[in-house]
Amino acid sequence: MILFAILLSGCASNSTVDTNTERGPQGTYAYQVPIESSVPSTRIEVNYKVIGTAPVTVKVFGDRDGTFHNFGSDDYIVRAYPPSTNYYPQTKIFKTGAFSIKDDKIPEKIFFDFDRPNETPR
Repeated sequence: MILFAILLSGCASNSTVDTNTERGPQGTYAYQVPIESSVPSTRIEVNYKVIGTAPVTVKVFGDRDGTFHNFGSDDYIVRAYPPSTNYYPQTKIFKTGAFSIKDDKIPEKIFFDFDRPNETPR
């Protein structure tokens, strides 16, 4: 009986989620992710829906281990459209674990740096 109790205690998992964290659909947890840009008033889209202008915070429902949950889409897409034509839109794509592809960790912050020079394709 004591051996059984020791084995069970060894199976306890270390959670990366606070017990007070908001729960979401399909057993997910809510993660608050700030999105910032080096250019003020950059329009932000998440999965092809405008969510506002940077800086803005998006609620991402992910798995307990801090990775993106697959809600039927292979990717979680965040796109930034700067207010002037001097810059090109930027996109960040995160994998959600579809088709046995490893899912990405939900970042603590997403930053679009429009001050970096564009690389010229060779």
